[in-house]
Amino acid sequence: MDTIYLSVVIPSYDEMANLQKGVLEKIDRFLSKKSYSFEVIIVDDGSKDGSIEFVEDFIKDHSQFTVIKNPHFGKAGAVTTGMLKAKGKYRLFTDMDQATPIEELDTVLPFLENEQFDLVIGSRKNQRKGAPLIRLFVSRSNIVLRKLIVGILDISDTQCGFKIFKDSVASDIFETFRKIKKGFIATNGAAVTSGFDVELLYIAEKKGYKIKEVPVKWLYVESRRVNPITDSVKGLIDLLLIRLNILKGIYTT
Repeated sequence: MDTIYLSVVIPSYDEMANLQKGVLEKIDRFLSKKSYSFEVIIVDDGSKDGSIEFVEDFIKDHSQFTVIKNPHFGKAGAVTTGMLKAKGKYRLFTDMDQATPIEELDTVLPFLENEQFDLVIGSRKNQRKGAPLIRLFVSRSNIVLRKLIVGILDISDTQCGFKIFKDSVASDIFETFRKIKKGFIATNGAAVTSGFDVELLYIAEKKGYKIKEVPVKWLYVESRRVNPITDSVKGLIDLLLIRLNILKGIYTT
């Protein structure tokens, strides 16, 4: 098999609304103009809204796109599955809603290509266009809590769903994450937790990888899955569990 330059991993759970907006066509148009080879891996996370059938129909005419059917493990399980199955020299994971558009790949990829960094994470920083005030307050509060409880002091935004890794780095970090979780357990609901991104970056720091945070475009996309209050509580619990794992030496390499 020819070497693949770029892998794009997209978790998908009941994403029919976004799929019907043409996000896959948009991603295909952008990547097809590139001179390098690519693959797009859509990891379905046990969808029940018909989105898996939509994706299967799409990939019939788009050979660079594939789909993996997961049980409903949540976003962490879906992304981990895709990143470990990916074959690209560089591996990006991004969200189906494209709040950070695929075009921002041109912003982050050069930092890996110049060999100065091992992974690059998109950052919304203060550019959270369209986000309600309550979301902004919660996000900034979570940053303070994360730095106090877990650390990762040099990164301002751990939660932007636009992160790209060198192949060996992705394999190492996500395999470590999978082992720490001892696999994944089927769950209910959207199962998107803030602890996932924090834990990945903590593992990366612990392993000594060079991380670059780069501002990217981001537009708030309304989601029925986000509840600022309950998600804040869950996020705090995630941070405390990560801290407990730190104290137990779980992340010691």
